[in-house]
Amino acid sequence: MDTIKLVFILLIAFQIKHFLADYPLQNKYMLGKFKGGTDWILPLVAHSFVHAVLTLWICFCFSSDSVLSLKLALLDFCVHFVQDRLKASPNLLGRFKIESPYFWWALGQDQMTHHLTHYCIIYFLIT
Repeated sequence: MDTIKLVFILLIAFQIKHFLADYPLQNKYMLGKFKGGTDWILPLVAHSFVHAVLTLWICFCFSSDSVLSLKLALLDFCVHFVQDRLKASPNLLGRFKIESPYFWWALGQDQMTHHLTHYCIIYFLIT
């Protein structure tokens, strides 16, 4: 397959993956990632795991290298976990209210980080 076509297919696949994992597949339990204390850890692990599983599935579809696919899924898990904690923590970016411009900057930074992670994964898949 032509590399440009493959890149576009992967971009679409990761966009759909991101939507599915962040919206329809994110349940009430996973929204516990916004809690304080340590109650946020397992809900965020569950949410990040959904992202990793979907990334693994995409990687398996487009790569015959199982080890690479597992590493890329782990990368997505780790980045998603750290970034979402930064966004959700009431002591960090989660302290901003929706009416604050900083809330929107934090949300935009969160989405940009996830998309850049997908671009890196795509790069490793095609090289």
